Amino acid sequence: MKTLRRIYNAHAYDTEIPVGSYWDATLTAAPAYPALDGDRRTGVAIIGAGYTGLSAALHLARDHGEAPLVIDAAQPGWGASGRNAGFCGFGGAKLGDSAIIRRFGEDDLRAFYSAQKEAIALVRDLTTAGGIAAEAQEDGEYCLAHSARAARALPDIAARLSRYAGVDCPVLSAAEMRQEGLHGDGFHGGFLLPVGFGLNPGKYAAGLARLAQQAGATIHGGTPALSVQEQPDGTYTVETPSGRITADRLVVASNGYSSDNLPDWLRGRYLPVVSHIMVTRPLTEAETQAQGWTSRRIAYDTRNLLHYFRLLPDNRVLFGMRGTSNITPGSTHQMRRRIRRGFEAMFPALAQAETAYHWSGLVCLTRGLTPYAGQIGGWRRAWTGFGYHGGGVAMATYTGRLLAGIAAGKPCSSPLPQLMQAQPAAFPFPGFRRRGLPLAYTCYGIRDLLA
Repeated sequence: MKTLRRIYNAHAYDTEIPVGSYWDATLTAAPAYPALDGDRRTGVAIIGAGYTGLSAALHLARDHGEAPLVIDAAQPGWGASGRNAGFCGFGGAKLGDSAIIRRFGEDDLRAFYSAQKEAIALVRDLTTAGGIAAEAQEDGEYCLAHSARAARALPDIAARLSRYAGVDCPVLSAAEMRQEGLHGDGFHGGFLLPVGFGLNPGKYAAGLARLAQQAGATIHGGTPALSVQEQPDGTYTVETPSGRITADRLVVASNGYSSDNLPDWLRGRYLPVVSHIMVTRPLTEAETQAQGWTSRRIAYDTRNLLHYFRLLPDNRVLFGMRGTSNITPGSTHQMRRRIRRGFEAMFPALAQAETAYHWSGLVCLTRGLTPYAGQIGGWRRAWTGFGYHGGGVAMATYTGRLLAGIAAGKPCSSPLPQLMQAQPAAFPFPGFRRRGLPLAYTCYGIRDLLA
């Protein structure tokens, strides 16, 4: 059996280490999904029980009458799907609109925005008609300018969203933001994107797993994939510590928690970056009024190394940011101090609101800065979806549904833009790609200061 080739140290992938997230604390105790016990034969094997894999399993079972088998090294939602900030909104790519137009054309940009809107609607439907109690909050998300120069660019951004996404985004001055309950130091204006909402990502992942199982999928936790191979007869074998899976078709849905040799085609085609999140204790009414932040909508700023934040249903503040290039006890301790400084600089009236939770996870990027949903190299009946660039709540769920249709031989009518079909190129010197992150963070930080 192969040794998995990860690009971070073992600490980042150790499923025995508690994540320590606020979301985990909100989940009621539930029976763990059992590990695989013995060899299995299945029509579709899915590696990864995050949003992509669980959505693929749900839609394969519910919409196409399949009985997929899902395995995960931990339990459903242990990776990015259970660690993110719960922003279900526009996202999936980090490539700017102008660059998308240059590479793929205006029609493809419109198709990508259509896909994003449909992705948000899909999650909203799963949390209502699907009965997933994920604490979904008010529709809309704010983009807030971190500088006067960034504020001057907001009308052009809003006009572009109207033209290509078909949504009207009211632009707000700093004074109007205060009236909306959006007062933080350093904000120079913003706009309201009318789609998107916040939710509890841990409860959402748990709900997806439940729906998939009820529809006919089998889920095994504590079952890491150690190798995957295409056989001469066109089937796929997945080796695990407790049995071998033989599948007619395969979906790899490991995203930022992938391995460079699971399968070998993935080597260098994805880049996980570390994101950190803190959550405060519940605020008092006096504290929210003193700060002037009372909106329940999700929000983020215009930095390259963006900050993202939201007021949770129980009056805690969630605050997240990028920064470290590794996940170790030392880097986590360093980032805990740094994220706290960033939070207090933005919300000085909340300086006495202690940090109750702090955790980290891996966000997945691609070299082309666009998500991918499609075939694994030359493997004819194997597919993957990854690279959501911090926008995976909606886009990973949507990608899972797309992959389910492709695997069932019944592609759905939902948009699959060309930019999502372009196979990601490998990063140069893939074994060293993480080592370039400190320099990239420095450059982005300087650009944010000058913007």
